[in-house]
Amino acid sequence: MSSRDAIYRSPEAPVSAEAWAWNMYGAGLEQIGHDGRPEWVPVPEPGDDQLLVRVDAVGMCFSDVKLIQQGGKHPKLYNRDLAREPTRLGHEVALTVLKVGRALRERYTPGQRLAVQPDIYQDGRSTAYGYTIPGGLIQFHLVGPEVLAADDGAYVLPVPERMGYAEAALTEPWACVEGAYTQRRRLAPRPGGTLWIVGRPGDATAYTFSELLTAPARIVLTDVSDELRVRLERGTGGTILRRDGVGPADYATLSQELTGGAGFDDIVLLDPRAAEVVSAAARVVARRGTVNLVGRTPLDGSPMIDVGRIHYDYIAYVGNPGPEITASYGEQRNRCELRRGGVALFVGAGGPMGQMHVQRALELPDGPRTVIATDVNNARLAALEQLFQPLASEHDRRLITVNPAESPLSLHELVLRESDGAGADDVVVCVPVAGLMAEAARMMRPDGMLVLFAGVPNGTLAPLNLSDVYLHNAQFTGTSGSRLSDQALVIRKTVEGQLSPNRSVAAVGGIEAAHDGIRAMMEGRYAGKVVIFPQLSGLPLTGIAELKAAYPDVAAHLGPGDAWTPEAERTLIERFWQPG
Repeated sequence: MSSRDAIYRSPEAPVSAEAWAWNMYGAGLEQIGHDGRPEWVPVPEPGDDQLLVRVDAVGMCFSDVKLIQQGGKHPKLYNRDLAREPTRLGHEVALTVLKVGRALRERYTPGQRLAVQPDIYQDGRSTAYGYTIPGGLIQFHLVGPEVLAADDGAYVLPVPERMGYAEAALTEPWACVEGAYTQRRRLAPRPGGTLWIVGRPGDATAYTFSELLTAPARIVLTDVSDELRVRLERGTGGTILRRDGVGPADYATLSQELTGGAGFDDIVLLDPRAAEVVSAAARVVARRGTVNLVGRTPLDGSPMIDVGRIHYDYIAYVGNPGPEITASYGEQRNRCELRRGGVALFVGAGGPMGQMHVQRALELPDGPRTVIATDVNNARLAALEQLFQPLASEHDRRLITVNPAESPLSLHELVLRESDGAGADDVVVCVPVAGLMAEAARMMRPDGMLVLFAGVPNGTLAPLNLSDVYLHNAQFTGTSGSRLSDQALVIRKTVEGQLSPNRSVAAVGGIEAAHDGIRAMMEGRYAGKVVIFPQLSGLPLTGIAELKAAYPDVAAHLGPGDAWTPEAERTLIERFWQPG
């Protein structure tokens, strides 16, 4: 039996009384561990409702930078004193169950492999593994009700034996990517909510509506025709309030009066003409709300839209030319997947998450025919080219990599050339810069989709052409984090050969290398993911490109484009695993 097989198949082997851990005691990289080193901590026995797990792999994630910078002031730590109650980084993990508490023995068994969905809710409160709950930068730890019996049940997923440790750990960031193309927006009026319909004085359009408008408990009308008001009063059943003559400067006051400042659950703008009106209305929509634009005349400019809220608050901008108000709603009209046979533009594609988006587009069975990947870092572009051109050829796709700062063509000119002048069908922005988001949106075709994968703070405004929403059915979407269902889908796709999370691995290291791995992640030293193997000792942080010189026996098992493989992982473990 090989050393890797022993790790997989011998969970009953004795566990040492102590293990290495990288606890975090405050803000700053220097507060992780002690003097840049891990510390010995006791390995406890599980209680009745706990599992003792072995941590097999941990992916380093850039989202941890905020935690490192803020320490106990991070929103998910609720002003925790880390000096007294430390936490641990590492929310992208592959685990193996070693011991099972008495109350869990019908659900879990020694040797079972698990991945963790870190975005956890306990009694409605947002927590997270690797934040509120100490994470995976440790060799062994306990997992209890805080993970296994939270609001959605157990936030762990079984991992098939055939999957490697790194690819199991990376199902979590891959789930975030997968989630970007899964509908997150609410696409119908909220049942029991407050709907605000804003008309335009003098508009004589004979608007119609379906039973969808019976869902709100209260409908507020501003400057709608008497004919529409009467039909709404007869056909909806909700409480009807009139607030005529309210201008954009008064919208915030109206929201405070009627919603306590929480915002309207749904807003309908009939025959909108002024960007100022749309901008002001968008500012008073509630979290997970909808803004429905119905009309045939373009706006007089691009409204200033909170792009942070598209990403974090899942605001849905829907619309149609009319006269049917409710024709805007529903998933059939509002797509969230990349267009089949289209041109997809990925802005900031050279980083770890951007690479995942590019890879997914190339591997997607009904994906785009042309993928344009941009980055201003030539080294990252070269790594992307090496890793993914073979994949593009394998799937008969065209991959174009470009540094827009050095290209003889502007990025817009390149997109127009590749799309026969139409613009990109899909634009995915992986850089948290509002100006880039606005610029990228202008490269989209009228019926295209903009995905704001990178988050900027709520309150960050950018001009967006919302006329295309109701005139051409353009889509503006964004997502934050992932769900259990997203991660389960990634695992299924991996097992079925539709997805290769291992291609994301850019550097590997053992338990002692975690500090260097965190620093490398923060510096952007590697284009892909840094993966730490806590069970390996003596392995310094090593880029995949460095393996040929440092460990040729491991490098010999890399795949096309020097992609990480289960065979390379097995060889690495055989070299560096030190049992006991």
